[in-house]
Amino acid sequence: MYSKEEAFQIKKKFWVSLGQYMALQVSSEGNRINWLNYKTGVKDLYFRTQFDNKSAWINIELAQKDLTIQELLYEKFEMFSGLLADEVGEDWIWNKKVYDEQGKIVCTIGIHFENKSIFRESDWKDVIDFFKVRLIALDRFWNTYKEAFEI
Repeated sequence: MYSKEEAFQIKKKFWVSLGQYMALQVSSEGNRINWLNYKTGVKDLYFRTQFDNKSAWINIELAQKDLTIQELLYEKFEMFSGLLADEVGEDWIWNKKVYDEQGKIVCTIGIHFENKSIFRESDWKDVIDFFKVRLIALDRFWNTYKEAFEI
């Protein structure tokens, strides 16, 4: 078991390592970007990466305050689901209505990488590769189709 400070430092080390590794990658448009704080250009639409003591996952998260707009965006993603699956090379899990950590209703489209722990440094390479491939694929998808999602 780790102390709160030890756990914080381990998590920080992972995210710094991932950020430094991804900083070497340019976007599909050839630009340098912050992969861990990806700017979609659509309010409250995020690409989220998370890693805890059980699994890693990447999500497209729709967190609009106006649930009608959130639902419209989700339906647009459904229309593009085949193109998204083709780009990322796999089918992701679709959740039209889930609650985030703050109890807010959000929509998510994502995939998990099970049985990986942020506290096992031996898992880090696999998780970094997992995130890299999917972030780059999401970037290609987004740069191709983002205009369809502008409100």
